[in-house]
Amino acid sequence: MVWPVPGFFRIYRIETKQRMRKYLLSIILLTGMTTVFAQTVDLAKHFKSLKPRNIGPAGMSGRVTAIDAVWNNPHIVFLGTASGGVWKTENGGTSWTPVFDEQPIQNIGSVAITQSNPSVVWAGTGEGNPRNSVSLGEGIYKSLDGGKTWKCMGLQKTRNIHRIIIDPNNPDVVYAGVMGNPFAEHAERGLYKTTDGGETWKLILHTNDTSGVGDMVMDPSNPNKLIVNMYQHKRTPWSLKGGGSGSGLYITYDAGKTF
Repeated sequence: MVWPVPGFFRIYRIETKQRMRKYLLSIILLTGMTTVFAQTVDLAKHFKSLKPRNIGPAGMSGRVTAIDAVWNNPHIVFLGTASGGVWKTENGGTSWTPVFDEQPIQNIGSVAITQSNPSVVWAGTGEGNPRNSVSLGEGIYKSLDGGKTWKCMGLQKTRNIHRIIIDPNNPDVVYAGVMGNPFAEHAERGLYKTTDGGETWKLILHTNDTSGVGDMVMDPSNPNKLIVNMYQHKRTPWSLKGGGSGSGLYITYDAGKTF
């Protein structure tokens, strides 16, 4: 057996004592710091002289929710975003210009161009995708000058306008498919129609207060024929319940008089 050199145990005891002192000193320092940070801080006193400032776009445009192009000039495209307004390109997407920034709401669910007069553009506010981060809207907007200026044409209580279809034979006839607020029950859900360019609206399809328009299409050969998908759903910040008695596929052959 090989024994340690003389003085080994004495040296080991000295090193152990030094380590213990360092360890205890660390504990004392941490305890003191915890006591300092645990004290109440008067935020009003410390921050009352500071002024907040905008350092950039705090919210991104988010998801692209709607796209429509001018058929006779596909270089002109309007694009709607979940929380970043409406954007327009006149060079096929090489560059984009925001055209909705002056409006009080930037959450877009649908965009539609009047193909017989592309200067007339519709934008439905409120994202129609019932996510837990869904952005609500405040009505439907109309532009008569290709997106330079806009006017709210009603439907503020619908919250989320998911689809817009314009009658190709009569631009004053417009259908607005409303998904609605996924977090609350309300009667302003379903399919709306105007026959006077948005001055008045009529709810022509409604299944219940928790069901909205998930999608809709118009027969290109027959504007009186529409197919509408109704989707019943209810969302909380932590859950989604989808499907139910209000869901289903509906069809009309008389421009919404009967389904």
